[in-house]
Amino acid sequence: MNIKQLTIKTVALFAIVLLTVISIQAANKPTLNRVEPPFWWTGFKNPSLQLMVYGERISETKPEIKYEGVELVTSSAVENPNYLFLDLRLSPNVKPGKFEITFKQNGKTIVTTTYELKAREKNSSQRVGFNTTDVMYLIMPDRFVNGDPSNDSMPESLEKANRANPDGRHGGDLKGIQDHLDYIKDNGYTAIWVNPVLENNMPDISYHGYSTTDFYKVDSRFGTNADYQTLSAEAKKKGIKMVMDMIFNHCGSSHWWMKDMPMKDWINEYPAYKITNHKKATVQDPYGSEIDSKEFTDGWFVPTMPDLNQRNPYMANYLIQNSIWWIEHVGLDGIRMDTYPYPDKQMMSDWTKKVMDEYPNFNIVGEEWNTNPAAVAFWQKGKTNPNGYTSYLPSLMDFPTQNAIVQSMNENDGLNRLYETLALDYLYPKADNLVTFAENHDTERFFSAIGENIPKYKTAMTFLMTTRGIPQVYYGSEILMTGFKRDGDGALRKDFPGGWQGDQINGFKGVGLTAAQLDVQQFMKKLVNWRKGKDVIHNGLLKHYYPTNNFYVYFRYSEKETVMVILNLNSEEKTLNTSRFAESLKGFTSAKEVMSGNAVNDLNNIVLPAKTSMILELK
Repeated sequence: MNIKQLTIKTVALFAIVLLTVISIQAANKPTLNRVEPPFWWTGFKNPSLQLMVYGERISETKPEIKYEGVELVTSSAVENPNYLFLDLRLSPNVKPGKFEITFKQNGKTIVTTTYELKAREKNSSQRVGFNTTDVMYLIMPDRFVNGDPSNDSMPESLEKANRANPDGRHGGDLKGIQDHLDYIKDNGYTAIWVNPVLENNMPDISYHGYSTTDFYKVDSRFGTNADYQTLSAEAKKKGIKMVMDMIFNHCGSSHWWMKDMPMKDWINEYPAYKITNHKKATVQDPYGSEIDSKEFTDGWFVPTMPDLNQRNPYMANYLIQNSIWWIEHVGLDGIRMDTYPYPDKQMMSDWTKKVMDEYPNFNIVGEEWNTNPAAVAFWQKGKTNPNGYTSYLPSLMDFPTQNAIVQSMNENDGLNRLYETLALDYLYPKADNLVTFAENHDTERFFSAIGENIPKYKTAMTFLMTTRGIPQVYYGSEILMTGFKRDGDGALRKDFPGGWQGDQINGFKGVGLTAAQLDVQQFMKKLVNWRKGKDVIHNGLLKHYYPTNNFYVYFRYSEKETVMVILNLNSEEKTLNTSRFAESLKGFTSAKEVMSGNAVNDLNNIVLPAKTSMILELK
């Protein structure tokens, strides 16, 4: 081998070694995969923003931000080197715009990402949440309308569509809801609570939405984040508020972070999980033990729902910011929080306070599935609790009244239950702000629960629309959809007829419905629309009289108007002598019955047909 050949060979070998070293260095260079929240806004009362940065060995870098009004206060590495938490402080005068976050190692830029601060919509902080003027329509999006069949089964989704499976994905989506906003509006509803729409990329039973796998992304089988924004905007044009279903207690076991968690205590009871004891009283009990409370709070809801540790301050910040992000991004008018007692109660107090500080007219309703009013009242803002717990939650789902509605229709002298449940309203700081309902996605269909009795159904709906609180109606109730819990959750969440191409029955257009269904649909439409314009129902006082002879009589009244409601479960025509109600009838001589339009000229003795209730506008 001559010198020239040796030189060439040496140079080639050196080049190979150099390329190998460069490749190794590149492979070992920190990477950036995601930043959450993905963007933020200017103009909040709270100037703090915490970014969760994720990427291979990203903690080995030093981040830098150069943008007027944005201060990088701290950069915190945690147990997992693939995470950094950046604490930013935004000045009151910071301007909307984009800026670079540069991640450096040994003084050299390794990776750069662009972050945006958006301008908030005008008067965003003053948005008015759902309230007593509203009637809320609850929709399970997978089961309402399939507006875009092309997204039924997405390539990245673990579970594909199978409408034949009661527990499978059926194809309903955000486009389907948007396409039927006129139906919702025409039937009198002024707010829609949509069951969770965030990504649930689980292998099975993912349709219900309660196993979140990405907190910042709408499930692609429902649509996109932009579709969610469009739905909200179109709803607002029609006077319909948007309520988002959220879950802080748990995520789905297929959530992206479950493969690479920031720290050991990100999830409770991991990896050797325990199921929660479901003993909700343990977090309210003034005599309770720490172990009982821990087993309730830290246990997993089910094996596929890892329990989030809200005592971890990074987790707490993540969830709080996520909720505010969705309020701004979609333009929400309310939040329904799932399994409210299960997360850490102090964090839940902090969360509600921070949200309500930013949006003082907003509303949040929590799910405390308990038929004991004292247990529900514990969580409402303004309640003085023996254990010193302070809550800032404005509203709760009124499960005690829901239970009373069902029982009142199934028991002898059942109307007494309604009276006695409302008589306990002194337990609540603000009973008017409770969300009342006869059924939801977890309960038996109301029409089934009362033996498919139409007069009782109408009586219960009359009560729901005229008593105190914010009524909620479950999709399909207006066409008497049925289902028993014993047959599985899928039986409670059947497809709305007419929501899929080829459906022989169309509840939206009235095609194929029975005479009874059409009658009830029109009854509900008239009742809900009447309520929409009645300030005396929204804001008036309530006075009721103990039920006698299967009559329950109460009055909604204000300085301007009085409405008399008679709930009647008698199986034959009866005459109601009204002398007992003299204190409420003083000065009135006649009335107009709302549903029939008939005049009532004798208020002393009112004739009621069998199983017929009345709403009387007094004159």
